[in-house]
Amino acid sequence: MKKISIIFSIIAMVIVGVSTASCDSVKSAKLRNDVDSVSYAIGVVQGAGLKQQLPTAPGGSLNVDDLVAGFIAGIKGDSAVLKMTAAEASAYIQEWFPKAQARDADQTKAEGQKFLDENKAKSGVITTESGLQYQVITEGTGEKPAASDKVTVHYTGWLLDGTEFDSSIGKEPASFQLTGVIPGWTEGLQIMPKGSKYIFWIPSDLAYGERGSYNIKANSVLKFEVELLDIEKDTTAVQP
Repeated sequence: MKKISIIFSIIAMVIVGVSTASCDSVKSAKLRNDVDSVSYAIGVVQGAGLKQQLPTAPGGSLNVDDLVAGFIAGIKGDSAVLKMTAAEASAYIQEWFPKAQARDADQTKAEGQKFLDENKAKSGVITTESGLQYQVITEGTGEKPAASDKVTVHYTGWLLDGTEFDSSIGKEPASFQLTGVIPGWTEGLQIMPKGSKYIFWIPSDLAYGERGSYNIKANSVLKFEVELLDIEKDTTAVQP
C-alpha cells in the first residue's frame, strides 16, 4: 500500500489541478496581469498532468464536483459551508484510503485468479509448477539462458484489461541480468531458446505482488510478449 503521506500529496495536487479545470468561477479567467496568468498556468499544468490519476483512485473514480466543492469550502474557511472540519476530513481520508486500497487489491486478485483458471484450459497455453503461464509464438533454435546470464529482449507488457503499461518496441532492446527482474521473467526467459517469441501470463506473486508498482495495481496478473534476441553468458559461473 502507498503511504498515507504520499496519498495526501497526490490529493493536494489533484485538487489544485481539477479545481482550476472544473470550477465555474475560473471558466472565464481574464488573465489581467502576471499573477493571474501564472495562477492560470499552474492550474493548467497541474490539471493536465494529473487528470489521469482521477480514474485510478482507490475504490473507483473520485467525484470531481465534490472534490472541487470541498476545495473551495476549505480554502474559504466558511463554517456555514463546510460539511467537515479540516481535522474530520483528514481523519476520514486516513481511514478510507487503506480500506479502499484493500478492497481494490482483493478484487484484482480474484479477477486475476479467475482469468488464470480459464486461460490455462486454452489450447497452446502451458502452465508451469509455479503457476506461470506461457504460449509459444515462435520457437527459436538457439540455446537457453541460465539465471545468471544477461539477456537482450524486445517486449510489451499489458494489464488484463488490455492497457499497455510498458514496451521496448520502437526503442532500443532491453538488456538485463535475469536475477534482477521479477520472478516470472527470471523463470520464463530460461524456458525460451534464443530467437523465440513467447507470450507470458504472470501471476501477481511472480510479478509485483501486494505492493504493486508505479502504474500496476496490487495483486495484478501481467501479460507480456517477449522476444529473446541475445544471451550473454556469465563466464564467472562455476561450470559443472
